Amino acid sequence: MRKNNAFRLIVLAIITTSLLTACKPKSASNAVSGDAAAKVYVAPGKYDEFYNFVSGGFSGQLSVYGLPSARLLRVIPVFSVDPEKGYGYSEETKPMLNTSHGFVPWDDLHHTDLSQTNGEIDGRWIFVNANNTPRVGRIDLTTFRTAEIIELPNSAGNHSSPFITENTEYVVAGTRFSVPPDDVNGDVPINTYKKNFKGTLSFISVGKEDGKMDIAFQIQCPGINFDLSHAGKGKSHGWFFFSCYNTEQANTLLEVNASQRDKDFIMAVNWKKAEEYLKAGKGKKQAVRYAHNVYSEKTHSATSEIKTEVTVLDSKELTDLCYFIPCPKSPHGCDVDPTGEYIVGSGKLAALIPVFSFDKLQAAIAAKSFDGNYEGIPVLKYESVLYGEVKKPGLGPLHTEFDGKGNAYTSFFVSSEVVKWNIKDLKVLDRVPTFYSVGHLCIPGGDSKKPNAKYLIAYNKITKDRYLPTGPELAQSAQLFDISGDKMQMILDYPTIGEPHYAQALAADLIKDKSRKIYKIEENDHPYASKGEGMTKVVRQGNIVHVNMTCIRSHFTPDNIEGIKMGDEVYFHVTNLEQDWDVPHGFAIKGAANAELLIMPGETQTLKWTPDKVGVLPFYCTDFCSALHQEMQGYIRVSPAGSNVPITFSTGTNMPAAADASKK
Repeated sequence: MRKNNAFRLIVLAIITTSLLTACKPKSASNAVSGDAAAKVYVAPGKYDEFYNFVSGGFSGQLSVYGLPSARLLRVIPVFSVDPEKGYGYSEETKPMLNTSHGFVPWDDLHHTDLSQTNGEIDGRWIFVNANNTPRVGRIDLTTFRTAEIIELPNSAGNHSSPFITENTEYVVAGTRFSVPPDDVNGDVPINTYKKNFKGTLSFISVGKEDGKMDIAFQIQCPGINFDLSHAGKGKSHGWFFFSCYNTEQANTLLEVNASQRDKDFIMAVNWKKAEEYLKAGKGKKQAVRYAHNVYSEKTHSATSEIKTEVTVLDSKELTDLCYFIPCPKSPHGCDVDPTGEYIVGSGKLAALIPVFSFDKLQAAIAAKSFDGNYEGIPVLKYESVLYGEVKKPGLGPLHTEFDGKGNAYTSFFVSSEVVKWNIKDLKVLDRVPTFYSVGHLCIPGGDSKKPNAKYLIAYNKITKDRYLPTGPELAQSAQLFDISGDKMQMILDYPTIGEPHYAQALAADLIKDKSRKIYKIEENDHPYASKGEGMTKVVRQGNIVHVNMTCIRSHFTPDNIEGIKMGDEVYFHVTNLEQDWDVPHGFAIKGAANAELLIMPGETQTLKWTPDKVGVLPFYCTDFCSALHQEMQGYIRVSPAGSNVPITFSTGTNMPAAADASKK
């Protein structure tokens, strides 16, 4: 009977979604009021009030928008190669995409989390997840560049990440797909899921000053799916809360088979207790393989290290480490209010929103108010932990953000709306339509102790009639709401890149004055840097040729190179001599099988090139730099293998035509 009910719920959700997205709502024409344009207008030459960091989903990138204008400011490559910036193509950045599987040029970036101090956003770093090949990345917000990526062993489908503790002590990640652990024979029948598959939670420590990440420990859990999570704060500091589904432990047709139970779980994890167990030696060393990649701003280069060990705590053995809170039904979002007292669960198939109390959680644990256990982990009684339920708020609740004024805002995927409700009395205060099938929400600081209750952004999965048609696939969608008053007001509707999932925003003042403008040429420690045109050279080492060259408005040095032969590997190490803000140079060569370089002022980057035919090929600057940008070019001559053409190079002088011409 439960199976039939679950199936009916799914069918109802699909039908409702189809109806909502197939036709334009009657209210669409007046959803934006007359003063909306004034509220989002940012005059030419003026700055936006907020930065908004939006996940790129299947693009593997992170996009940055200004708010309230919604102007796209930058796309930051993290887990995917990016020819615009040479990321993953230059020799310096290739190690950033190394994994235990080798070089992986793409991933699925779902979630973002800004670093915090004392529960407030501090503007130092933003962390992002790779859902496909499990990784967590850290972006430095002084450079807007990916500074570090760490792979997660014992994991598959890194959806439940990256979520941070209130002082950025840890970034945590839960596996979406439970799998056999890395240190056992994984060649087992899939239908032995209940016996052989495990879920893993990874706790990644973060350096207080430099942000450097390391896997501090992992917790092995039952073989279920971990979805989303948030850390406790204030009174609940020291705890983490993860939504869990597929407690049925199905391994096929999960849309039905993982929807049998009326309640799945939120897992409450006492990470302070985990630290005690680690000090007591309760952790077990496990042999694994995972990559740790770090980019140096001194050498302008990344390094990749394969690590081979993690420390694992077993939740089944350490019975006061984890607790399950029943949560209806197939929970997705799991959010903690600014006080740290209320934990909001959002079941995709639930018709209500359960709100749990941290104080009641502690009392229930102390009183052992358990309803049995699930694979050795105590299951708390629902009523013992429940603060209350928001009744009939909408269909398909997913995610909740907070305004710091005692109110919560929840997205509803099926009924395509955002609902505002009061945390204390659990009453619905307002609701607005979205267009269409909203997923995540963002309020600046909305998951911190100190939200800024000015704007809310809804990230929608489907756009239908919102923009000009562009063939079978339409643009991704976001909508900006003014929430400064009692009622929510839509003030802007705009497209985004990729598929936006979670996003975070912060006041621009936290970042803009700290933004790096140049790399000081005298501090460039790249081993092939040319800190002036007099240091340029071309050196042959067997069939390896190193070209140490410079670029400056508006020429390369050298710009005529001869003596390259078929079978050579040529490394162009290009140093940008500019010391002026926003004057990057590009470098590209005809027929190169990778991409361009984009070199920031004072930086050195390297393009590896293997010539594929004899002749003279041009190279040029790809990033417009001056009125004479078109003149910024050069030539390289490729001779047959075995020829006696010597290495020669020059700038500003026509080299002698003789084969034995001397170096200029």
